Amino acid sequence: MAPPTPEMANLSLAGNAPKGTAKRDALCAAEVEVQAMWEREKVFECNPSYDSSGKKDDKFITTFPYPYSNGHLHLGHAFSLTKAVFRAQFERNRGKNSLFPFAFHCTGMPIQAAANKLKSEIELYGTPPQFPEEDPAVRAKMEAELAAAAKAKADKAAATGAKAKGGKTKLVQKTGTGIVRQWNILKRMVPEDEIPQFSDPVHWLRYFPPIGVEHMKRFGSGVDWRRAFITTSVNGYYDAFIRWQFNVLREKGKVLFGKRNNVYSIVDGQVCADHDRSEGEGVGPQEYVLIKLKVLAPDHGQERHGKMEKLLNTEEGKKGVYLVPATLRPETMYGQTNCFILPTGEYGAYYIDATDEVFIMSARSARGLACQAYDAANDIYFTKEFGKITQLETFSGDELLGLPLSAPNSTYEKVYTLPLLTISMGKGTGVVTSVPSDAPDDHVALQALKDKPDFAAKYGITPDMVEPFEVVPIISIEGYGDASAVFMCEKLGIKSFNDKAKLAQAKDETYLKGFTIGVMTYGPYSGKKVSDAKPLIKDEMIKAGQAHLYFEPESKVVSRTNDECVVASTDQWYLAYGEESWCSAVKKHVLDDEKFTAYDTASLEKYDATLDWLKEWACTRQFGLGTFLPWDKQWVIESLSDSTIYMAYYTIAHYLQGENNLNGEESKSPENIKVGDLTDDVFNYIYRKGFPLPEGSGIASDTLTKMRDEFRYWYPMDLRVSAKDLIPNHLTMALYNHAAIWDDEPELWPRGYYTNGHIMVDAQKMSKSKGNFLMMLETINKYSADATRFSCADAGDTLDDANFSRDTANAAIISLTNEAAWIKEFLTETDKSTLRSGDDLNFMEKVLENETNRLVKATEECYEGMQFREGLQKGWFEMMIAKNNYKSWCHDSGIAMHEGIVRKWAESLIILICPICPHWSETLWKDIGKEGFAVRAPWPVVGEEDKLLTRQAKFLRDSLKNFRTSAGKAKKGWKTATVLVADGYPEWKINALLWMQSQYNKSSGSFPPTFMKDLKVWSTANVSDKKKIKLTMQFVSFMKREVDEVGEMGMDIKCPFDQSAILNESVAYIKAQLNMAELSVASVDDPELAVPDRTSQNVSPGKPVLWMR
Repeated sequence: MAPPTPEMANLSLAGNAPKGTAKRDALCAAEVEVQAMWEREKVFECNPSYDSSGKKDDKFITTFPYPYSNGHLHLGHAFSLTKAVFRAQFERNRGKNSLFPFAFHCTGMPIQAAANKLKSEIELYGTPPQFPEEDPAVRAKMEAELAAAAKAKADKAAATGAKAKGGKTKLVQKTGTGIVRQWNILKRMVPEDEIPQFSDPVHWLRYFPPIGVEHMKRFGSGVDWRRAFITTSVNGYYDAFIRWQFNVLREKGKVLFGKRNNVYSIVDGQVCADHDRSEGEGVGPQEYVLIKLKVLAPDHGQERHGKMEKLLNTEEGKKGVYLVPATLRPETMYGQTNCFILPTGEYGAYYIDATDEVFIMSARSARGLACQAYDAANDIYFTKEFGKITQLETFSGDELLGLPLSAPNSTYEKVYTLPLLTISMGKGTGVVTSVPSDAPDDHVALQALKDKPDFAAKYGITPDMVEPFEVVPIISIEGYGDASAVFMCEKLGIKSFNDKAKLAQAKDETYLKGFTIGVMTYGPYSGKKVSDAKPLIKDEMIKAGQAHLYFEPESKVVSRTNDECVVASTDQWYLAYGEESWCSAVKKHVLDDEKFTAYDTASLEKYDATLDWLKEWACTRQFGLGTFLPWDKQWVIESLSDSTIYMAYYTIAHYLQGENNLNGEESKSPENIKVGDLTDDVFNYIYRKGFPLPEGSGIASDTLTKMRDEFRYWYPMDLRVSAKDLIPNHLTMALYNHAAIWDDEPELWPRGYYTNGHIMVDAQKMSKSKGNFLMMLETINKYSADATRFSCADAGDTLDDANFSRDTANAAIISLTNEAAWIKEFLTETDKSTLRSGDDLNFMEKVLENETNRLVKATEECYEGMQFREGLQKGWFEMMIAKNNYKSWCHDSGIAMHEGIVRKWAESLIILICPICPHWSETLWKDIGKEGFAVRAPWPVVGEEDKLLTRQAKFLRDSLKNFRTSAGKAKKGWKTATVLVADGYPEWKINALLWMQSQYNKSSGSFPPTFMKDLKVWSTANVSDKKKIKLTMQFVSFMKREVDEVGEMGMDIKCPFDQSAILNESVAYIKAQLNMAELSVASVDDPELAVPDRTSQNVSPGKPVLWMR
């Protein structure tokens, strides 16, 4: 989270808060009036425009991922949205034809799932439903069950030494009842008597998008609403566009069919993509290798092995019972010394149809294995029935301890199952094979059993199960030896599992080094690099029937139907992301800063990384809303795949649908275009180069040509704005799809993506339980649209999470109101005869004009770089400071303010803040008598900053600040005050400045990286008075900061301006600020003053001193 700007940090509401809500209400009333005017005058409707020669005018198209329409927009939407809205308005003020279109996403599972859930609730509990938890007795019973479950979880965690996570013991979650009821969710958003209609998913599409439009308008979003639409087959126009897109992708060989491993919901019966998930967005399949450790006949006569002995003697068991740990490192199996089991874990024995064997594993992993292919090429799955697996027996972890095993590739003929208390049953199979030579966790665990006989005995582990098993060196790593885990544990002093941070470090280092520079020293591939040997060993073990591939999500994934997902091998239409030539073309585009900007190095690195790992993507589902795959209508195109080039649809949507026609009703089509007339030939003509005008089309030829020309006018898309979590999916996929559809026209690919972090409220994550989950309209009503936008701008612009401060929003209400009142009064109500005018400007008038010039340019640079927080700092706060300094100077000096200079400042301010607070700007623009619209007014035209004048202004500000400090330390009775100035430096400082000049690189405007180190060497060799060496280094260090701020002039030997003239012109101002009756300005070298050395030595050029006595 970014720290507050200095100005915001210093803002206080104490004594300034509005009485009641009058100021807020006035802002809101003005906003509604302005919005009505904008809509009436169609201010944000954009059409292609050309100059007299036929060349298209500068344009800028900004887009934003359409929000999902299963509820109202919240502050998180608003925050990300402002980045697009701000930039679109900024480009409008710069004179560009700036288009910001918007739409609403309805494709996929969430709406369908919610409608189904509501329908089920109504069927079970009536209308309105009487939920069981509303009965106090039932509620108490449910809470008791939750408490019992939480206690059991804690007891289990305590038994294993793990840290228990807090379990819910009260029915208090999202809805306040602990059970998330769809009825209760909707009750917060819609009238209760309308809720039953939402059991039809189409009703959601009719209800929420129009409300979204109204909320967006109330936010002052500047959208061309003629181009708005919803997705899915409900909107026939968009549906036709998506069918065309997929036909083109198929034509280009980008859509393929086959068995692929994807994250899958068994409950939903289909692949679960990012937008179908309530948890685990961005998580993909992880490949493991199941190692088959055969269970041998128990040989220690332990009673707990009774179940296993019985299983081994069954018909199924006689064919082989195997513990199946999942590993990422099959090449290390030569070093197996044992197998680990969680003593309190719950395991099952599962019959595997494909191999006629029994696997011992967790129920969670068995559920996933039942959905995976044993032999994909021949369509053979591990189990006969997809998603179903036969459980022959259950085991506690304790019942599996002490079993003898035959481990493939191990140097030991027989190993044993041993206890490991840190195994997670939520990852892998709950079974872990042990390679202590190269796995630090395994080494520590095995050593603990050897060193602590009592601990081993507690779990029935006898000495012969652990003592004979020594570390087996299998991989040599330069600098780590041939047992890297042992080396790292000794190096870091790891003694137990309590050294978690050190173990994590050791694990990361050994795994990375082992794979990248390790060399096999054991087995048939001895001498080969690990990275080369690994796939060979894996394939060899699978071919020999010693191992199988197994997949599961990289981390937990939960569908929106609350099903924990697995990885399944299913027949699937998929997009061939990652294909070498396709990926290479996209990467080349993204990494070319002449063609694409990510606005942030960290974001660019994320795109680069995503392009490296994003591969084949399942693009269809068999359930949910959307567009049917045109050539295979049992499939529906999923929500991330129908939203990759819709930015191109915006360019023609107003011909097809027009305003107030989100659903695409044919009767409302402005050009009377029928959905059936939108053939692939029509879309090819509009969007693709070299395609002829379709013959016999029901759409007029001139309309088709206008649509084609309009697409060519607006494309490429100049900017897409999004939260950072869409980088690994939507944003990268959009690049891929643009590169596929327009493979012969890379000049039409996206020009820029900007991504931001998420929003917090008052430095806390938004949460209903904390009372800080803010809906967009609620926030607008509470603070006004402009104050909300102001606080969003101040929240931050990086990938880090930003902070929306409610105090900032309140302070903005006051600041905007007071400033508008002052400007309006000064420019429209003040008697002009009492104000200065003309070209004869005093020092502070020149300063205000120069500050205005500087800040206009600085604000423009900030906005162009998507740095709106800094832009607010320059375009509002520093503009305020400049005006207030001038106003105070005039008041204290008894000089009238200059009408022309203040007008230039005010008109500039109104446009500088217009991208952030457009309603405020529009209202004030009219109030001061300006023609036209503020949102269409040109960016202020200003002269170049006079850097010397900027330095002079800083000189006065800094001097006054230092004078205040000195005056505050004055002794009682001191009445004489003189400001002492110096035009030159003493010789030792001149020498230091000359040395600085010799080190300064004028072309780069910087000192060398070794500057401070070189300074020490130079001062030691050249400063004869050793006492001055430290002073020299301090002086140079200070002056370096000055140079960093003002440039080369900071090293001038003499002050480049007349200090005395500036101070004398400002004497009245300084006296008033310091509350002094008398004050004079004099040279520190004036012999008549006899300034003491202790005072005079502090005076230097540009650094006057207030001498009081």
